[in-house]
Amino acid sequence: MAASGDGDVDIDGCCGGTLFPEKSFRSWSAYGQALLETGPRLRDRVTTRSMDDTEVNEVRGRSGADMRRTLTWWDLIWFGIGAVIGSGIFVLTGQEAKNAAGPAVVVSYAISGVCAMLAVFCYTEFAVEIPVAGGSFAYLRVELGDFMAFIAAGNILLEYCIGGAAVARSWTSYFATLLNHHPDDFRVHAAALAEGYSQLDPIAVAVTAVICALAVFSTKGSSRFNYVLSILHLAVLVFVVVAGLTKANAANLTADFAPFGARGVFAAAAVLFFAYIGFDAVSTMAEETRNPAKDIPVGLMGAMTLTTIIYCLLALVLCLMQPYTEMDPDAPFSVAFTAVGMDWAKYIVAFGALKGMTSVLLVSAVGQARYLTHIARTHMVPPCLAQVHPRFGTPVYATIVMMVATAVIALFTNLTILSNLLSISTLFIFSLVAIALLVRRYYVSGETAASDRNRLVACLAVIVASSTATAAYWGMTTSGGGGWVVYVVTCAAWLAATAYLQWGVPKARAPKMWGVPLVPWLPSASIFINIFLLGSIDGASFTRFWIWTAALLVYYFFVGLHASYDTAKALAVETEAARVEEGARKPTAANTADGGCRFG
Repeated sequence: MAASGDGDVDIDGCCGGTLFPEKSFRSWSAYGQALLETGPRLRDRVTTRSMDDTEVNEVRGRSGADMRRTLTWWDLIWFGIGAVIGSGIFVLTGQEAKNAAGPAVVVSYAISGVCAMLAVFCYTEFAVEIPVAGGSFAYLRVELGDFMAFIAAGNILLEYCIGGAAVARSWTSYFATLLNHHPDDFRVHAAALAEGYSQLDPIAVAVTAVICALAVFSTKGSSRFNYVLSILHLAVLVFVVVAGLTKANAANLTADFAPFGARGVFAAAAVLFFAYIGFDAVSTMAEETRNPAKDIPVGLMGAMTLTTIIYCLLALVLCLMQPYTEMDPDAPFSVAFTAVGMDWAKYIVAFGALKGMTSVLLVSAVGQARYLTHIARTHMVPPCLAQVHPRFGTPVYATIVMMVATAVIALFTNLTILSNLLSISTLFIFSLVAIALLVRRYYVSGETAASDRNRLVACLAVIVASSTATAAYWGMTTSGGGGWVVYVVTCAAWLAATAYLQWGVPKARAPKMWGVPLVPWLPSASIFINIFLLGSIDGASFTRFWIWTAALLVYYFFVGLHASYDTAKALAVETEAARVEEGARKPTAANTADGGCRFG
């Protein structure tokens, strides 16, 4: 693929040519010159924000063919349920009840559900206002700029790859249960690899490949398949609740409700947030939704409400059936039914778990490909990944690339490593989206006074700093929460900053179609809870997170920055040329109206 002399970059044909067709990559000398301009280019990308219309029109147009608008709120609810209810409830419930929270794992699910619902509110407003496939990446580009959007984008892609890999490996575990085998019977031990990465899982790779093929062919077809799977899955969940309650023993729940204290409850909530991950994939389908203003709020919030209720019910039933000390960390529901004399029921549970995990993999495949598609539209990654197949109406290349990455991770990495790292990436992204929503409501470039902007920045800084201090102190102390004075100070600072934002800073914009209620309180609470839960995650997972972030920065400074900078400048040239052309046409139109000459 070639670029025109004026710097214009055309996506067509890039898959048959160079991966990066931008001006900075035409030659080694051009690349060297681009590297010398890294500082000014970085300042430009940090301070430049995209526009709603740019994301919805110009950026979306770089995919060639449009995605088909075939989805309704009904499809989105089932996509949401299919995306969320999967391996988390069937695997992590036993693990966290036994090792972190005890029967209070029910409370942990409720805390995670509230955190997820706050994030859903923020995502919904953005998805209605900016209905594109980019999801949170597009939202952050509009409100926080290219640089923050890229850091979030890298973690979004990591979130999806890790989430899909975790579910694929859990699929193998429940498949083994269905066949009366131990999961490791279907895995290959590679002694030369480190612990945690040595149990190779070829079945997870095969399942991922099949899901990829389905996601490539049709979004509506995927929706129908997901609808059928989700119906079967919900039927199994109803069975688990009803059958489990017939074997309930209240003493299992009340004897030692929170054996690990509040610290254990919040630590479990941070990990169990993994079980709610997936709803953001629904926001990426806004571009394929018939009526975003109606369908997205109903679809997203309806799915999350149902999911939270189901999770709390299932956790409660498990804790009533079996003492937390006897729960199996890998297949808790199947083992619990065996323990109460209903061994036959474990096959129904395993079947339902497989259905649920298949749905999660399918929706994840659809969502992650759309994220990558929009990222590629900005040329932060090779633009050929943005192409939409003219026949299938799906982003074929993006789907394949993401599923290959997911399959490689699923082949090597165990669930514990995956779930903790996944929770960090997701909580980080949700915090950024909540910050972006506050920026959207309180700041409009060229309209907001400098004094109001500065007050907004100060309030956001205090909200983030107080939330971080609370989380850090919680994470560093080893007792049930440490001295209460620190929490009083940090929570008071958060409360004061949010209150000042409410009454001391004027709002700059109101949502056009649907908006988050109780702004700034709900977004601010989302920031606080997300960051607080981060303080309950182990240090090793943070080390892996920072290594990944460092790798992202290296890529950005050497590749992504220059590709996106060239593309943005080329788009600016095109936009200016269009304005000039439009301006030249106006006199012609006026002359024509006045009876003057009509130019052909």
